[in-house]
Amino acid sequence: MPQALSDIGALARAREPDRFFCALFAPPERREALFALIAYHHELGRAREVASNPMIAAIRLQWWRDALETPRRHEVATPLCAAMAEGLLLREDLLAMVDAREAELDEEGIPSEAAFAAYLRGSHGGFAVAAGRLLGAAPAELVALQAMGAAQGLAALLGHVEALAARGRCLLPVDALAGAGLSLHEAMAAPQRLGPLVARLAAAGMPPGPRAWAPGLLAAALPAVLARRDLRLLAAGRARQRGTADRLALLWAAWRRRA
Repeated sequence: MPQALSDIGALARAREPDRFFCALFAPPERREALFALIAYHHELGRAREVASNPMIAAIRLQWWRDALETPRRHEVATPLCAAMAEGLLLREDLLAMVDAREAELDEEGIPSEAAFAAYLRGSHGGFAVAAGRLLGAAPAELVALQAMGAAQGLAALLGHVEALAARGRCLLPVDALAGAGLSLHEAMAAPQRLGPLVARLAAAGMPPGPRAWAPGLLAAALPAVLARRDLRLLAAGRARQRGTADRLALLWAAWRRRA
């Protein structure tokens, strides 16, 4: 009989199914820690999403900083801290992921494309670094994984600009919006006008082509397969959608050990 999925595994599957599916390619002894990292990444992303204002979101982020210092009983914090105690995840990596989310709290928006790139490298790229370190990536591989993680974050953000606008949020860089003739508030009021900018950012953010990876690192590298697929669609002005073809692309990449 197949082994039952743990509570943290079920949580990761429900909240971030793409990353969960990729995590299944990790060595069995690393999967639980990777599931905890996935769930933690999702919690940080929710900090601003579920808060009524930036101050409350900042409190939520501080809660996670404190939880990393003093373990607490929590469905995500408990297994996350257990993975840290085992030396599988580094507190510095996890704290850096919290710090990167501070960019989401500024009501004036992310000011520049450079700041936007730094935000993506620190948040989604930070997840990829922590995952890669967990799986034994070398320093040069961590650099590549961070860039690939940032690309996945870019694809996710660009694919949800209208959903974010409906909640009164826009994370696209203010200078890029100005170049498209839009203010931050105009972008939130009329997200359908963002199509050309979304296409440009998607094309510019395309990660490099596939490269070979050791089997143990595939779980950290495979999200790049989805990032490329999503960004190609967005650059062509088409909506990103999940389907069987995406899973087949991941399986093919895993079989070839190239992502």
